[in-house]
Amino acid sequence: MSIDLANFNIQKIYSLEGQTAIVTGGASGLGLAIIRCLVSAGAKVIVLSSRGPEEAAESLNEFGEEVVFYQFNVTDTDRTQEMVDRIIAEQGPISILINNAGNHCKKFIWEMSVEDYVSVLNVHLIGAFALTKALVPHMKTLNRGSIIFMASMASYIGQPQISGYATAKAGYLGLVHTLTAECAEFGIRVNAIAPGWIDTPMFRKATDNDPVRLAKIMGRIPAKTIGDPMDIGMCAAFLCSDAARYINGACIPVDGGGLIGF
Repeated sequence: MSIDLANFNIQKIYSLEGQTAIVTGGASGLGLAIIRCLVSAGAKVIVLSSRGPEEAAESLNEFGEEVVFYQFNVTDTDRTQEMVDRIIAEQGPISILINNAGNHCKKFIWEMSVEDYVSVLNVHLIGAFALTKALVPHMKTLNRGSIIFMASMASYIGQPQISGYATAKAGYLGLVHTLTAECAEFGIRVNAIAPGWIDTPMFRKATDNDPVRLAKIMGRIPAKTIGDPMDIGMCAAFLCSDAARYINGACIPVDGGGLIGF
């Protein structure tokens, strides 16, 4: 894997020109920032979201033909392969998958029902597994691919009232490790991003009426600031590019130092 220094071009290395990505949950928040960065790097993006097309269009119209929307709920796993096959038939080869769809249930374990817990796992973990399973054989035929799971600080540290979310996010690390071992020889890289506390609607929902929680969060971030969604988008674009060609099986915290903060 030596670099051809005679023809080395850093802009080309970071470019995603000619690649097509699938991003789940991409009509708002982190997903929208990821789309913005992938498109800026030259990729075409397929957005899968359970939102209706009219609602999604409000967020995605700015991208024109570089972004194509498909309404699909990732928990509808009986139809996942059918949807992937349709996208490939209509849009061509898919070399990037970013598993970003998610939901949240802020309850203590003694308040949470089993149905609440399963609902969170179905979106984050089961849905992402099904979509990845459907795409890996296709990526094997391409002999290339970049798969990213959106992990979390909850993959590593304990936080109250998010037992389903934390289970799913920790589960991503196991998937990343196993899929790397299975897929690396076929040119498929599998990584994760662990966002810290990022200024999204989900973050504001969790902290707006909980000043104690917000103060605790701010107290452990050495950078003393909440992250911007574009920080996650830029990391995703990097991981999908050839600049990250030797990064495989990793989970990158994008957190202002929050994971090691005191």
